[in-house]
Amino acid sequence: MKRILVPTDFSKHAEYALRVAAQIARKNNSEIFLLHMLELPTQGSDALSSGADIPQIMFFKDRAINKLDELMNIDFLEGIAVSEIIQFEKAFEGILEVSKKNEVDLIVMGSHGASGFEEMFIGSNTEKVVRTSDVPVLVIKNETGEFKADNLVFASDFSEEIKKPFKKLVELATIFNSHLNLVMINTPNSFKSTAIAENIMHDFIKEFDYTNYSMHIYNDVNVEKGILNYASSVNADLIGMCTHGRTGFSHFFNGSISEDLVNHAVRPVITFKI
Repeated sequence: MKRILVPTDFSKHAEYALRVAAQIARKNNSEIFLLHMLELPTQGSDALSSGADIPQIMFFKDRAINKLDELMNIDFLEGIAVSEIIQFEKAFEGILEVSKKNEVDLIVMGSHGASGFEEMFIGSNTEKVVRTSDVPVLVIKNETGEFKADNLVFASDFSEEIKKPFKKLVELATIFNSHLNLVMINTPNSFKSTAIAENIMHDFIKEFDYTNYSMHIYNDVNVEKGILNYASSVNADLIGMCTHGRTGFSHFFNGSISEDLVNHAVRPVITFKI
C-alpha cells in the first residue's frame, strides 16, 4: 500500500482519516494524495465553458488551496511525501477518477455515518465510494489516536469469489502484524452447522500463507448485527468486509452489508470489492 488517497472536505472527520493515513504511510513508507473535490454552488462545467462565473470559481479555488496548504503543514504529516490535488467534479466520481489516474492502493475516508431517510435515499459520498471503488476503502468514524489493527475481524461466507480480495486483506494484516479473527455469521435465514462452517473456513484459509488467525462462528438475527456484535465482543480494532458493489434497483432492494456497516459501526471498517 504505497499510494494512499485521502479525500478531504476540511471537516473534523476528514482530519481523523488523514491522521490515520499518515500513520499507515509512516509505517509503510507510503505517499499520500490529499484530494479536495470542488463542488461549486453553480454548474461548474457550464461556468467554466461560458466564463460567466470565473471570479467566483477562482475565489473558491484559492480558498481551497489555502486550506490544503494549511493541512500540508500540519505536524503529523512531517516527513511524509504528500501531494495535493484540487478537482472540479462531483465528489465520489472525482475520487474514483483520481484513484485510478494515480494508481492508488488504498483510499482512507472519514464519515459521520447516515441514518433514516438520508441513508436510504441520499447516502453519503463515502458510501458511494465503498460501493464502487476497485481499491480497498478504509473508513474512519471517530478520532482514533494511535491507529491499530492488532485485532482484525474479517467477516465473510468464505466462498471462492472472496479469495482475490482476501489477498489484499492479508497484505494489510502483514503490515500491522494483525491477528485475523475469521468469522462466519449464522442467521435464521442462512444457517450452517459448526462442522460445515469450520470446513469451509479451513479450506479457504489453507491457500494463504498467513498463520496468525483464529476461526469463529457467530449466531445472530442478521449478518450486520452479527458482525457488529462479534466485533464488540472481541474488542476489534478494525472490521474487514467484501462488497459486491451493487447498483441501481438491486442495491435499493437488497442493500449492502458493507455500506450498512460503514454507516453504523463505530469502529474503523475496511472494504474490498469483489
